[in-house]
Amino acid sequence: MKSESKNSKPESRGKTGSRRRLFQFPVFGFRSSDFAPLGLAAGAALLLTAAPGVRAQQTGHATDFTTTEYYEPPNQQQIKSILSGTEVLYQPGRPLLIKQLQIQTFDLNGKTNMIVKAPECLYDEKNGTANSAGPLHLQNGDGKYRVEGEGFLWRQADSLLTISNKVHTVIEDRSKLNAKL
Repeated sequence: MKSESKNSKPESRGKTGSRRRLFQFPVFGFRSSDFAPLGLAAGAALLLTAAPGVRAQQTGHATDFTTTEYYEPPNQQQIKSILSGTEVLYQPGRPLLIKQLQIQTFDLNGKTNMIVKAPECLYDEKNGTANSAGPLHLQNGDGKYRVEGEGFLWRQADSLLTISNKVHTVIEDRSKLNAKL
């Protein structure tokens, strides 16, 4: 499991107590006090020259993004899934763009059920969904089956993954492979 980012701050649990974000985005923008050195006249002129209704977009960029989903009570201490990425771009009102996505799911004993990897995806924090039209690679915890495809939708609360196109599955029975050697 990845450690928290330097800028990270655990978020308090929501009303279900099941999702905890281990990262807080830096927000870049301007406050009205930033214009104080310019004086009142210069600040007023600056405001008047801006197009009506146009506001600066606040965006953020960070590394080592992680969000964790927990099982419902009485197993609320057990991790159900971890969604992480090496890089994330935040833009207000839009899903997060996550690079090098990895989703891990776990059973109640902590054993890995599956690992999903994709070069990037859009993650909607509010709805707990991740999706992409791009490639995806999945394998189960012991590596006996692998699935590749293009286009997917991940519903975090349900641990449900839908792969849309060009699905290719490989199932290995290693006991037969070892017996032949």
